[in-house]
Amino acid sequence: MIISSDFQAPWWLSNPHLQTIWGARFRTRPKTLLLWERLELPDGDFLDLTWSGQGKGPIVIILHGLEGSYRSRYASGMLTAIAYQGWRGVLMHFRGCSGEPNRLNRGYHSGDTVDFQTVLNMLQEREPNTPLAAIGYSLGGNVLLKWLGTQIKQNSLKSAVGVSIPFDLQQAAQQLSQRSSRIYQIALIRTLKRSMRRKFSNKNCPFNLKALRKVQTFEEFDNLVTAPLHGFKDAYDYWQQSSCKQFLAGIKTPTLILHSKDDPFLPQTAIPSETDLSDSVQLELSQQGGHVGFVSSRRLWNMEYWLDQRIIRFLQTCLR
Repeated sequence: MIISSDFQAPWWLSNPHLQTIWGARFRTRPKTLLLWERLELPDGDFLDLTWSGQGKGPIVIILHGLEGSYRSRYASGMLTAIAYQGWRGVLMHFRGCSGEPNRLNRGYHSGDTVDFQTVLNMLQEREPNTPLAAIGYSLGGNVLLKWLGTQIKQNSLKSAVGVSIPFDLQQAAQQLSQRSSRIYQIALIRTLKRSMRRKFSNKNCPFNLKALRKVQTFEEFDNLVTAPLHGFKDAYDYWQQSSCKQFLAGIKTPTLILHSKDDPFLPQTAIPSETDLSDSVQLELSQQGGHVGFVSSRRLWNMEYWLDQRIIRFLQTCLR
């Protein structure tokens, strides 16, 4: 089902780029007690988890976006909002995103659902009777929705939320190469290249580090790094296999997807139609909001984060 969102951007933040940049750069990080846990993986690598909240309440798993972490402002804000409800939040850092390079040559990508499954299994083994939900932002949302759509039995999660999803990775890559969105590609590619140089500074690199210097687009990066490190033929093979749009019809878990038509990371042509969605999926579209923005305000410069409020309202109906 597709419905219209009630989100309204204030006039001084109606531009999609202002929405995107404000949410990513200027939102105040709340001060919340966070606990860290390292999860050793069967393949010899590790995942770092960041926890908020206490007690025995429901657990909400957060999957961050590309090169995100607990320091991402949307993530820290949601960890705080979850704890305020008396629940527990756990942010799963994708491999290499917690501040320390991961051990193996492989890293993470938009279609890698294995590590999420590992974390889910761990939580169910520890607390088999605790309700679980999950929130995925951008790349993390693609991972979450792909996982949901490929599960034969979906009784692990009570509910799920996806935010600003790159439903079609090829169209997203093409959009980020356009003049109006190129600023985001430049910033993200710079961060990815820095992470790769740091990771392989003291060990053999499986790809040409000199060639990495010339990489300027996601197509170039995915051809050089993502595809060969994760068993894909090339960037197009990776995009085709990993895009979550093709899996939405298989989702059986109650799922809310929040997306803005003016998202600078994705053209409107990539947004799913009614026929792409299962009966368990509600796609809530807004006219404005940017990419993981959705910043509102009833008074000048008194910012409110509608996204957090909307997600909590949805989860409350499922985690009672």
